[in-house]
Amino acid sequence: MSVSSAIAPASLLLAWYDRHRRTLPWRAAPGETADPYRVWLSEVMLQQTTVAATIPYFERFVRRFPDIGALARASLDDVLGAWAGLGYYARARNLHACARTVAASGGFPRDAAGLRALPGIGAYTATAVAAIAFGEPGVPIDGNVERVIARLFAIEAPLPAAKAMIRNAARMLGADGGARARPSDFAQALFDLGATICTPITPACALCPWAGGCEARLRGLQAELPRKAPKRDRPLRHGVHFRLQDAEGRILLRRRPPSGLLGGMAELPGTEWRTEAWAEAEALAFAPMQAEWRRAGEVRHGFTHFELRVQVYAATVRRITAEGVLRAPSSMAEAGLSSLMRKCVRLGAD
Repeated sequence: MSVSSAIAPASLLLAWYDRHRRTLPWRAAPGETADPYRVWLSEVMLQQTTVAATIPYFERFVRRFPDIGALARASLDDVLGAWAGLGYYARARNLHACARTVAASGGFPRDAAGLRALPGIGAYTATAVAAIAFGEPGVPIDGNVERVIARLFAIEAPLPAAKAMIRNAARMLGADGGARARPSDFAQALFDLGATICTPITPACALCPWAGGCEARLRGLQAELPRKAPKRDRPLRHGVHFRLQDAEGRILLRRRPPSGLLGGMAELPGTEWRTEAWAEAEALAFAPMQAEWRRAGEVRHGFTHFELRVQVYAATVRRITAEGVLRAPSSMAEAGLSSLMRKCVRLGAD
């Protein structure tokens, strides 16, 4: 890391940000005070989700739960239903637990250390909320900021090994007097720079306020950084789920266990997910009722650590006596179905 933070002064980035800052529904306008609830909610939603995909979910969520008290008073089922489609559902469970803790204590802690102690808040989210909502100096490092720093300092080690060097470089940037004077704007300026200028492919270096001090640009490496270690192939798992419908068109749903993958979400009854494919005779032993089951097709779904193939079987009976909840197709949006299960429900209807 041969670049000094003096070559990338915060004043240049902040001047650029004052002209080009993005308008986002969770971001305070110039001169306004940031709402910690909206900042925290947006940071949780933006984990593993793009800004464009997050905005409509955020806007619907805050209409339904406009403040921390409303979220704390809501049931977990209501929160999971509002979250459905965003994925990584542990975030929603932690969000609800955190809201109840914050509401009971009278408000958010105002520093990263206090925020870090709350349910579901890690080091990045704590630093981001503390900087943006409460003005505590710090550099939250998301994927955009990681890319900016790797290029600015020409950190050629592949991720994830480069993360420690990126954190050290971030501390150098954050120590700049301008960054410490405007920590909220500095953090958000870094986000915007990575999202709009220092993009993964064909970065717009000619428009970058830090172009003159960017070591990767000087070496012609900007499009190559940050380097990443080769990805491992994700293992394949197999499952079977059953779409059982009664004479009134209602569909049988069950609730997954509260912890673990998709914890607490509604789902069609089914088998466990395992490495071996399920033979039809074996799978039908897990059917919720005896019926004339037909194979409706296959759903393929990718999780972070594995690929899943689900065989969907469908049947219609006059009356459902199996354990679970019956839902009309028109009310599925409020059922708290994951995107995987929404695919399975749609496929079974064909």
